[in-house]
Order: sequence, then structure tokens, then C-alpha cells
Amino acid sequence: MRLLMIGDVVGRPGRNAVQVTLKELKHEHELDMVIANGENAAGGNGITRETAQELFAAGVDILTMGNHVWNKKEALNYIAHEKRIVRPANYPPGSPGTGADIYETKGKVKVAVINLSGRAFMQPLDCPFRKADEMLKFLSEKARVVVVDFHAEATSEKIAMGWYLAGRVSAVCGTHTHVQTADERILPGGTAYITDLGMTGPCDSVIGAKKEIVIKRFITQLPLKFEVATGLFQFNGVIIDIDEITGEAVSISRIQNYE
Repeated sequence: MRLLMIGDVVGRPGRNAVQVTLKELKHEHELDMVIANGENAAGGNGITRETAQELFAAGVDILTMGNHVWNKKEALNYIAHEKRIVRPANYPPGSPGTGADIYETKGKVKVAVINLSGRAFMQPLDCPFRKADEMLKFLSEKARVVVVDFHAEATSEKIAMGWYLAGRVSAVCGTHTHVQTADERILPGGTAYITDLGMTGPCDSVIGAKKEIVIKRFITQLPLKFEVATGLFQFNGVIIDIDEITGEAVSISRIQNYE
């Protein structure tokens, strides 16, 4: 099977990038499933029902999240009932929604999707490594193909997670930093890995925000409010080929499109 994972979708430019790019990619690459990180889809900060539905309508099958998952108040109720959204599994018990679930492609291949959040330079959530073990105890028995979105700040933590899960999952793809890394590879045991998928959003920006505001904030140290940039957009992600019988990844290739 062939899977597309899309880097953090930022605001309207990111949603536009998905709408413009995804249909062509699906046709060209015969994709079986599309997973996108949507934690910044609404105004660059959080998600709403409308922005999620926009991405689903554009061809995204599953949305993963991250540390901004609750930034829009309506997400608390919406995520609790939307099965196609997966938030970090290592939030405390009682958090709305689910941190992992099993989905089916049109070809009836079962795919387990796990979302985890890092702890280095981020919120002190439950241990993502132990939570991954917990999730795999029941998910790996129900699906051969297991994909992990690890939403983390530290490169070292992401690489450590890749090695920790090598041979146990089909893919570990990092999100959160909005800068695509050039270290895609297949780890021992057939696990596709990349430290960060990158960003799908405005390319003439500072990780999605208006560059003038970010630069001024660095220079003045004033708490200026970030605004999503406009103009040209980029589409970042990876395409992963997975043996649906063994669950092992066969190849991983980066996508960098600019419009």
C-alpha cells in the first residue's frame, strides 16, 4: 500500500495547498491513505469543525494533532466525536478523543494510526515511549500496518523514538518544527523514518507566521501576536510504500511542492 503523510497544515494557505496539490498527488501516485497533521489548520493555531471538514473534503483521510490541539475551544467537543481525528495519546486519562485508532483503506487494508507528543521543551505529558508500548500491545494484533506521528520539538527525542520503535511499526514521522528534514530512511526491521515532515503553508514566512512580526519580536522581545503569512505556499510530506502483508516499509520519499 502507498501512504502519504503531510507536514503541519498551517492556516488558510496550508488548507489551500492541500486543496490544490492533493488531488494531483492522489492521481499520480495512486495513494491508498492520506494522513495530515492538522493542529495548526485553523488560523495557524488549533482546529475547528469547519477547517477539519475542509481538509477531509480535499482528500485527507486522517488528521493527527499536537500541542495546539485544544487551542480552539470547540475542539474539546468536536474531537470527542470525530473518529478521523487522532490527538496525542499521552495526554492524561480523561482527555477528549482518542490517541490511536484503526482505519481501513479502500482495499480493506487495516492501518493503525498513533499520535504521540514529545516532552523535551514541551508540556510534561505522560512518557511517549511507554505510551507507545501500551498502544502497540493491542493495536499490533489488529493491524499489520502501524504509523506513528511523533509531534516533538527536540531532534534527539524524535530520533530516539525512531530507533525505539524500529522493527515494531511501519513508520515514525516527526512533526511540529515546520522545517522538513533530509534524513528520510528505512530503519532496520522495515520502519520508515523522517525527523520532520515539514510544513504545508505559506513559504515566505517564519514557520508559517508573517516574517516581519517574528523578526520584530526577536529584536524587541515584545510579546507581539503571530499572524499567518500569505502569498506563495509550500506542500511538504512523504510518500511511504508499505508491504501490507508484513507491515514493513519498502521506501520513503520526500515531497516539496511550491505554488
